[in-house]
Formats: sequence, structure tokens, C-alpha cells
Amino acid sequence: MLTSFEVMQAANISRATLNNYISQGLLPRPLVKNPEPGASTQARQIGYFPKEVLTRLKRIRQLKKDGYAMAEIARQLELDGFQMPETLAQVRKTTHASLLESAAQSVAADTKDASQPATPAKSNVLRLTIDHIPFPAYMVNYNFEITWYNEEARTELLGEFDRLPADTKERNVLAYLLKGRLGKSGVNREELLQFYLLLGKGRLSRSDLMGVITGQAGTPVMQAGESLAEARPSGTLVQLPLTLRLENGEVIRYNVYASYYREGILIIYLPTHADSDSLLGLLERRDEVIRNLLKKRLPVLTDVAVLVADLQNSVRICTELPAEEYFELINQIWSTMEPIFRKYYGTHGKHVGDGMVYYFFPQPDCNYIFNALVCAQEMKATMRRISKEWQLRKNWLNELYLNTGLNEGQEWLGIFHIETKVEFTVLGDTINHAARLSDFARGGAIWATKNLLGKLPAEKRQHVQFGIRRQDADGREMFVGASYSRITELANLNATRNEKLCDIAALPVTEIMEIRV
Repeated sequence: MLTSFEVMQAANISRATLNNYISQGLLPRPLVKNPEPGASTQARQIGYFPKEVLTRLKRIRQLKKDGYAMAEIARQLELDGFQMPETLAQVRKTTHASLLESAAQSVAADTKDASQPATPAKSNVLRLTIDHIPFPAYMVNYNFEITWYNEEARTELLGEFDRLPADTKERNVLAYLLKGRLGKSGVNREELLQFYLLLGKGRLSRSDLMGVITGQAGTPVMQAGESLAEARPSGTLVQLPLTLRLENGEVIRYNVYASYYREGILIIYLPTHADSDSLLGLLERRDEVIRNLLKKRLPVLTDVAVLVADLQNSVRICTELPAEEYFELINQIWSTMEPIFRKYYGTHGKHVGDGMVYYFFPQPDCNYIFNALVCAQEMKATMRRISKEWQLRKNWLNELYLNTGLNEGQEWLGIFHIETKVEFTVLGDTINHAARLSDFARGGAIWATKNLLGKLPAEKRQHVQFGIRRQDADGREMFVGASYSRITELANLNATRNEKLCDIAALPVTEIMEIRV
């Protein structure tokens, strides 16, 4: 058995994180008993965990790194065979305050001095929500572009603008902070720049981070090595001090909380004199927070690469398989592909039927178009393995193919949400053309538009083998590399199957054969 202190040391986590995992039902509650003989403590009782908890914490860390939300982590742990102390349904039925209270009482037992009277945990903490944060708060993506803000942030920090521009490239938070009432002072500008360098440290390379920050008009360029803070944020929630000065010389001190999600960073400026209990209670409800933030995310005009993939002959396969096996196949494809999309920063979109739609947005440390291409290639290889597995299982000759279409453009990104369900949606021809290309592709092929490859930097394009299959005078097929063709020259648009390709008849496209990574 291990004490909570030994668990925290071995797993390199804080007590708050340990308490949070217990309250989420990811870890068992500790067994509270008298200290074992030889224990160097004066506490009357200590909370003990089984040694297995370290393996569980290692798995949780990996799942968080892969981008899984807390609810998804709980489900995945169950699939991995870990015995869950409470089901997800039980956790949801229990109030946050009572969970936090019981976890704090049990885990903190080994830190209570025997001479100190027991103090009951707070059970009357105000349940704060995103809508009622009384402090400046906003969310940025990993290009530091504003995706959500509250009124306190607009008036106190960001410059009291009427509305944000539609184009995400014009929403850099530093540009707004440095134009706001607190960013006009040279001392404050330096503090804000140092603060954002620290926020991005450890998640972006130094050159990428400096490019994001200094690429904005009017932002002072900091030289390499210039008084950067040595501390580096770690974990999904960090607290950083920030001191700013008003024009009259008055000092304002904040404890700034930055909560990291796959979709961006939520930043809240808490005055040092304010109570943090209710805010920390909010930030511990990560799934609820990000769901509510996504519902409020402002529609933006953004560059996006769209990947649409459809299972070839899905109607025939559905007919041949028993219903339960067909659903098992589709679920296997989805669950197997999901980590690949996460790996390349893909965002799930809405799709009618059993196909897939994923969006790839600009990233500060990698090329989003190249991400989409490599993701498609990895999906193709993975689908071959699934196909062979089902051929052996069913003793059939069917080949399973995912036909993929890729396109890029600048489109409006918005959110559709019904109760607890949130879906990203891109409006415009970019997704429509990608979907038509997916219909056109056969045999698991990957087809992309000339527009997409044309926006790929030259050094990245050198890693992509693409072209068109042609027939010579003798009718033999030959491959012409680095070439494009219009759909009308590649398919018989008079055929019934190809009627919907008429929308993209003049679209120049090419087949992606290989991406050398």
C-alpha cells in the first residue's frame, strides 16, 4: 500500500489533481487507517492506496496526452479492464460539492496533525458557471486568437471593442491586450509579453511561439534569451502571478488561471484578494466547462482543410452482415480512426450516414494541410488491417475501403448544439467539394484538389507523391506524376452513379499516392 504522499511523488501530480481524479471516479478512494509501524508521521490516520494506482495514473496521463476528455478517460479505463470505483452515471448523480468534500476529507487525512482539531471541508461553495464568472475571462486557440470572452475581459483588458473581426487572423489576443487600457504602459507590455511566452512554453517550440507573438503589427519584438521566465507551466491547469500598473501608479495583482484543452486555453484573471474556491470548483468540471465554451464560441472565418471519408459499398456490406456485426464494424472503424485524427489535430464534424468528416485548422507548430494528408494516408493503411481482420473472421472476399476526399478553403466555422451535444460545422463549398471527391474515389483512394496542394509549402509538397493515371495509345495505364485533371475528364458524368459529380465537373484534382514523412 502507498500513502497519498508517495503516490503524488511517484506520479508527479499535485494533491489537487489527486483529489480531482478521486472525485471524477478515476481513482479508488483511499483506505483510511492508522499509520503502519515505522511511518514518519504524527497523524492519527493516513489514507492508503493500492500499488496498482500508479499503473492507472500512468494510463490516465497517456489518455490525457492523446486528448481524451475526463468522461472518455473513465470509459477507456473500463475498457482497459481497470475496476472503476464509481460508474460515470453515479458520479453525475452526485453533486460536485459532496464529491469534493468526501475526497478532500479522505485524502487529506494523512496531512492532519494530531494536535489540530478536525475542520470540516467546505460544502457551501458557490457553484460558479461560465456565464457568471465575475472576473475577466477569455479563451484563445493555440495561435493566441480569441474564440470567446466575457464582458469583464472586454472592458478591463481587451480594449472595449464593439465586436471581433470575422477573420481569426485579426483576433490575436496580444494585439488587443496591448491596445487596452492596461497594455499602453511600457512596463505592462513587457509583463504581458513575458506572461504569454510562459503560457506557450513547453507546448510550442521557441521559434514557433516567438513567431506567433511577434508576428503581430505593433507588438515589440523580444530578442532571443531576453529575460524569459524559467518556470514552465505543466498539467492542464496552471496558476501564474501577473502584476500590472494603472496610469496613476496603482498596482493591480492577479492570480491568472490557465486551463488547457484540445480546443484552446481558457484564461481567467482572478484578483489576489478574491476567493478562489468557487473558481477552482468550476475549472475542475472540465467536460462541463469546455462544452459550455464551445456552445458560446463565436462563428469565425478561418482557413480549413476538410477530410471526408466514406465506407465503399456500405449498403451492400450492411445487407450481407447481421445488424449487430455491421454496427460492430462501423464502431471499430470509428474507434480505431479517432486516435489518428487526434494525433494530427483533426476536429470532428457533422456527417450524415456512416462516413467521417474532420476539419484541420492552422496550428502554430505544424502545417494543417500536411496534417490532413498524413492523416488520410495513415487511415488508409489502418483500413487495410481492418479489412484483412474481417476477411479472416468472415471467410469472405470483400475488401473494405475508406474512400477519401480532401479540400482546403476559407470558410465560416460555427457550432450546432442541442442540449449536451456539440458539433462543429463548416459552411461553404470546401466541405461540399471534399464530399463529392470522396464519392468519386474508389478502392480506398485519396483524392485532393489542386487548390489544397497549391497551398502546401514547396518543401512540404516535395514529400507528397501525386498524379493522374492515364492511358497510352495502346490502352495501357500509365501514371503521370505531379499532374492534375478535371473530374469531367476522369469520369463519365452521364452515368447514373456519377450524376452528383456534375457539381465539381471542372474541378482540378489529383490522386495522392504516398506521403513521405
